[in-house]
Amino acid sequence: MPLPFDLSMGQGAYLAAALFAAALIRGFSGFGFSAIFIILAALTTNPLPLIPVVFSCEIAMTAFQAHGIRPHIDWRRAFALLAGAAVATVPAIAIMARLGEYEARLAISCLILALSLVLLSGWQLERPVGRNGTVGVGAIAGIANSAGVGGLPVAAFLTAQPVPPAVFRATMIVFLTGIDLMALPVMAANGLVGPQTLTGILLAFPILGLGIWAGSRSFKAVSHRLFRRAVVLMLTAFSLINIARLAF
Repeated sequence: MPLPFDLSMGQGAYLAAALFAAALIRGFSGFGFSAIFIILAALTTNPLPLIPVVFSCEIAMTAFQAHGIRPHIDWRRAFALLAGAAVATVPAIAIMARLGEYEARLAISCLILALSLVLLSGWQLERPVGRNGTVGVGAIAGIANSAGVGGLPVAAFLTAQPVPPAVFRATMIVFLTGIDLMALPVMAANGLVGPQTLTGILLAFPILGLGIWAGSRSFKAVSHRLFRRAVVLMLTAFSLINIARLAF
């Protein structure tokens, strides 16, 4: 059976490995899946058609991770973030869908690099952020989600506050599920969802389940602060590599 999106066998094997690594990270930390997979995909192909596959995978991952997270979800913050994302999702995706492959790969890599640098800066908030500020962060996440990386602004926002690891993980899972459910119909309306998307989802699910299972088993075993920093360093490095490849 030919692979979707005109991928070669070598590209398919590479993307399968990238998907497993990204799912492992999401299973452990609650974030990073989309950003890791998309920046790795951008090294070898146009990632835009893959974003709906990634979003469908993220929604499915909630089923794998839903057990035990409910007591830790910060619902007030999650709903405020989703309200902001709802405002920005439609125009941001409409613009991204009209970019060519080179422009899309460059825009996605630059966006991931900028957000990764914010996370690496150790930025901390001096006082709690109110509802309006949280809605504003959600709007930024909605813009970033046009590139498949809506979780990174929210990860930076939550990391800058004294949020316990279990609350961080649970709230991120709920937010990412909600923002992806918003984005998929908009992507379909802009021609980014088609029959090949379904084929990609069916091929991805077994790899996804294995990665999530392995990552969730490790949730209590490693320092989450150090792990998240390692993930962001990896995102920064791959973003720079991709920008350099496109520029030269």
